[in-house]
Amino acid sequence: MSAPERQAAGRRAPAQSAAGVELSGLAADLIEVAALRHQAGELEARARQRGVTLPAPGRLAAAGGQLVLCVRPERWLLITAPAAPGARAGQSQSEYAGCAAVVELSSALAKLHLAGAAVRELLARGCRLDLDAEAFPAGCAAATLIAQVPVILAALPAGLLLLTPATTAQHLREWLESGGRPFALVRAADVTVGALCGDELP
Repeated sequence: MSAPERQAAGRRAPAQSAAGVELSGLAADLIEVAALRHQAGELEARARQRGVTLPAPGRLAAAGGQLVLCVRPERWLLITAPAAPGARAGQSQSEYAGCAAVVELSSALAKLHLAGAAVRELLARGCRLDLDAEAFPAGCAAATLIAQVPVILAALPAGLLLLTPATTAQHLREWLESGGRPFALVRAADVTVGALCGDELP
């Protein structure tokens, strides 16, 4: 045994390094707002009056304590802090009556958040998108497959948001946890919409 090895044997093991990936849930309501035929301009105008930016396809916006993303033309997903069941959808139906159809998706889609230095490397193992930060920077959104599961993926400054059908969410979580072991993946407390928008301290 060499001298360095004897010295190492007498020392306490170093503390485990920080997690390379943190997997959290997102406590949020989620509704889809789809413009009626020839009404996209009116819908966007009403949204602006309420301080809401409806981004272009493939983009994500954060304003007024909510996230808004678009992966289909003239359809937007609004992600807000939880409210009473149906309250957000009812409010949006009233605000956008005559120019949009509103669908409540809070229970239909599971909402996950991944943060950490190794997030993109982990997801790249099961996703065909180029997830390099230069190709998919913060503010981008896309519909794709990850581990053969449909996922809406959005890049935020603090990590990546994943929306997936509730029926396949368990499979995706298990794939993330299995694939994340080499990256020291840990489960973390749920995050809030406000925190992802920058309205709260992490």
